[in-house]
Amino acid sequence: MSAVAGSHPEILSRLRESVADLCLRQAQAVPFGVAGIDGRLADGGLDGAALHEIAPAAPSLNDEAAATLFAAGIVARLAVAAGSRVLWVASRFDLYAPGLEQAGLPPGRVIFAEGRDDREVLALMEDGLRHAGLAAVIGEVRRADMTASRRLQLAADAGKTPALLARRWRRQGTCPLSELSAATTRWRIACAPSAPLPAPGVGRARWAVELVRQRGGNPFSLTVEACDDTGCLALPADAAHRAAAAVGAGARAA
Repeated sequence: MSAVAGSHPEILSRLRESVADLCLRQAQAVPFGVAGIDGRLADGGLDGAALHEIAPAAPSLNDEAAATLFAAGIVARLAVAAGSRVLWVASRFDLYAPGLEQAGLPPGRVIFAEGRDDREVLALMEDGLRHAGLAAVIGEVRRADMTASRRLQLAADAGKTPALLARRWRRQGTCPLSELSAATTRWRIACAPSAPLPAPGVGRARWAVELVRQRGGNPFSLTVEACDDTGCLALPADAAHRAAAAVGAGARAA
């Protein structure tokens, strides 16, 4: 083990700063309210002053809709908690307003902005994040390099506002999350078979949620029930027991 350079007072000061930073991140964390997710996130939820990325698992309309509604549920809960609105930036508007409202995000909670291309979308996101008066900023792009993601991360931290970057597929066979990024968490969302009903019909939608990477924690995947009209997810009854057991086992091992 390498020694830490510096005098004892300096070392103690750095340790205190590290602990204070960790406590601040945890205080700013935005929980999902689902133990199977929050218990596996390093901060007990999404860092409320950081960049998070979301992408559909496949370039299909179903997975794209699932990823969009997953993001909408997150910002819907943020808007209610902050008593403010969210900024949604895109270069093309194909959002379905009734669908967003079913995920807890009514039109009155959203400010829509349109950029001509990815570069302009990213610039508008930065401006919104540094404003510090929004509940969250979400943008849709096909490409954002490491430099762009770092700028968003810095802007989110400066404005203490969560940023969600929805990455669209650019070409078949290349996952949008294959590009390097400074995002704190990276999520991949896909549709899953809905719950069977005792009578003919379609049950509550389910999604396969995969946390591809998180800073300070491990990746994981699980199946969840789609957002309700408050933006909240839920674990299927059978999965809830397994997730609770897994989180408990992880806590004992730690």
